[in-house]
Amino acid sequence: MFFRRISRRRSCRIIAASSLLLLAACSETPTAADAVPGTPAAATVMNTPAEPAQSFEQWQAGFRTHALAAGVRSDIFDQAFSGVTPDPAVIDADRSQPEFTRPIWEYLDGAISPVRVNKGQALMAQYQSVLQQIEQRYGVDRQTLVAVWGMESSFGRYQGDKSVIRSLATLGYEGRRPDFAREQLVAALQILQNGDIEPARMLGSWAGAMGQTQFIPTTYNAHAVDFDGDGRRDIWNSASDALASTAQYLQASGWQPGQPWGVEVQLPASFDYAQADGSLRKAATEWLAQGVRLPAGVTLPAGAAQLQANLLLPAGYRGPAFLVFDNFRAILKYNNSTAYALGVSLLAQRFSGGGYILGAWPKDDLPLSRSERIELQTLLSAAHYDAGAADGIIGANTRKAIRAAQQARGWPADGYPTHKLLESLRQAQPAL
Repeated sequence: MFFRRISRRRSCRIIAASSLLLLAACSETPTAADAVPGTPAAATVMNTPAEPAQSFEQWQAGFRTHALAAGVRSDIFDQAFSGVTPDPAVIDADRSQPEFTRPIWEYLDGAISPVRVNKGQALMAQYQSVLQQIEQRYGVDRQTLVAVWGMESSFGRYQGDKSVIRSLATLGYEGRRPDFAREQLVAALQILQNGDIEPARMLGSWAGAMGQTQFIPTTYNAHAVDFDGDGRRDIWNSASDALASTAQYLQASGWQPGQPWGVEVQLPASFDYAQADGSLRKAATEWLAQGVRLPAGVTLPAGAAQLQANLLLPAGYRGPAFLVFDNFRAILKYNNSTAYALGVSLLAQRFSGGGYILGAWPKDDLPLSRSERIELQTLLSAAHYDAGAADGIIGANTRKAIRAAQQARGWPADGYPTHKLLESLRQAQPAL
């Protein structure tokens, strides 16, 4: 789980490591690495950092004092740090700035590939008894658990091959989020001290996400469980432990047993698209009263009509629309990416023959690149639509600014960044 985590890949996930991107290009490999909007599909832009003010040895000595004060034994620390040096590949990954965004329809094609669906179905049969026990204990359905498993590590096949201690030490020493990395590093040392794994076998992603369902260390300490009863919480080698730990995390994130993640809907032509806002929740019946329609032959599950839902337009008003419920929000806590949550939800349905999207994607309008998103934010603010920091991240402030600019132009105000809006703002700039 990247960065809830670091937006763990958030896995944890600052998620642009080139090695993970190469894996994500194959439908049989993990998909969460490129789930976060802005993940590069072709290129990255590198930042040149300032040199650290102290040597790694000096930093390590200071961190050792901190870790011991947090309860880590000296022998555990010294064993874990034996021979550890900064990893240049981790720094390169941390400082990569994604330039190009993978379109959500391409992402979902990889997430729900036939290879992944078939493998997931086979594993559900293989682990039927274990999954049934997990469902009974945590209330999370097996399809969702196996979908997360497939998205995070291709069912345990790609867990990352970097030393978690070395990666987090590198990020704590000269990464962009040193405080976060140090917190994770203390947690990783606590895991070693607990005896769940040996240092040499504590492997994961460059950002410190670990195991078959990619937990960062603090998430592991809070939610990992020993489900197979061998005395260790082994999310690396025990599928039972990994799946149960994921179920425990989703339960703690607000998962509601027996409820749907969401449903695809159709919107009337006169619909106010500004309501597609993550902060706006209404009962499904209220949305339906506004003219939101279910596709022909589709009905809400029993009790779902009164559930609170957000309207989701992952590709703007021209693309498919969804009403999403609490369980979708729980998946977002695992990885705060709409593409990822949709991938998990649809893959879970595909295991049972569903999960097909009826609406068409606007494939004639590719997502903005990172530099274009920064330019859009800059132009919005220059036009007195406060988009916040020009960082290339389309958050709540930027979407609000986009809606205002769209409304001023008489366009559907869905808050979705497009080349059409960028070009309009360019043309509105006074000549130099």
